[in-house]
Amino acid sequence: MEPFISLTGSAVPLLLDDVNTDQIAPADRSHGHGADMKATLFSRWKAGDPNFVFNRPQFQEPRILVSRDNFACGSSRESAVWAMTANGIRCIVARTIADIFKENCLRNGMLTIELPADTAKDFEDKVIKADGAKHFTVDLPSQTITCPDGSKIAFDVTPAEKTALLEGLDDIGQTLKHKADIQAFEARIKQEKPWLQEAVARQ
Repeated sequence: MEPFISLTGSAVPLLLDDVNTDQIAPADRSHGHGADMKATLFSRWKAGDPNFVFNRPQFQEPRILVSRDNFACGSSRESAVWAMTANGIRCIVARTIADIFKENCLRNGMLTIELPADTAKDFEDKVIKADGAKHFTVDLPSQTITCPDGSKIAFDVTPAEKTALLEGLDDIGQTLKHKADIQAFEARIKQEKPWLQEAVARQ
């Protein structure tokens, strides 16, 4: 997957609680051969409301999505992440984010950031004020968001998640970092317990 180091771009304010994955990527539009993942993103809301934030001209090239509590709750569909990355979004900032969605984001090289309520309110105000005209920079190595006014907001990320994103490693890639240890273990077991090899050969 593509590494995540830093990201600069517009931040889209979708300041709602409990936005679910079916609203993000409706099931009837995100499955099947040749599904247009870019068009899938919030397709029902975009079709039903000309003033919906993703219909506004200044948010046609989004990079950061800002929401509130319990973002991406509901089903575990990975297409919700694919629809976002197809539109250029690689960072989600919210007060809380559903756990399964966070795991899907990590596997697709997308950074998720959860901010405490007071910090989140300050950040949301800056995003509204910027209104897509000014950019924010999310820097993973320093774990900071730089706002258009020059202020910085710190965020937390686990060491394992940070390493995976910086190095562009999915679960398999992280496992293969230990390939030498795995091979050494297998060689030792082959010598110490040869009967296991016979059992495998009979399968």
